[in-house]
Amino acid sequence: MLAAGSLAPAPAQAEGEIIKVRIMSSDLAATIAQGAVHTCREKGYQASAVVLDRAGNMIAAQRDTLASRHTLEIAERKAGLVVMSGTDSGDMRKNREDIRPELNQMQGIIVMDGGVQIRVAGSLVGAVGVSGAPGGDIDAECARGGIDKVRDILDFAD
Repeated sequence: MLAAGSLAPAPAQAEGEIIKVRIMSSDLAATIAQGAVHTCREKGYQASAVVLDRAGNMIAAQRDTLASRHTLEIAERKAGLVVMSGTDSGDMRKNREDIRPELNQMQGIIVMDGGVQIRVAGSLVGAVGVSGAPGGDIDAECARGGIDKVRDILDFAD
């Protein structure tokens, strides 16, 4: 029996009663997390990055040497918002300001910029959240930098 793990529909290929989904490996997730932390470091910031799978399970995390331990939790919750909504956390923050206080009360998510979708062929396979830079917009740039490290793999996966 399969259960939906988010509010956002995720494209999947159905064949009868069997559903084909794309799942990223832990190695790929670790490369994304490391790439995001290195992107922030190159900008002069100590940050953490967390990668969640499409169901919201943590599959990789990295904290830079001087990043606060709290940045790990914040990064995870930013990625959690992406998995729940199916959109980047900054877009969700801008577009749903009306329910931001309520969403911030939900376990596992926080409505802040810095969470970015990881997609393969239009399907959400996970999210990366980053925390530690002075502003969510910079966190989001770092997250995208991590994804860019594996862009060829994501773009050519079937």
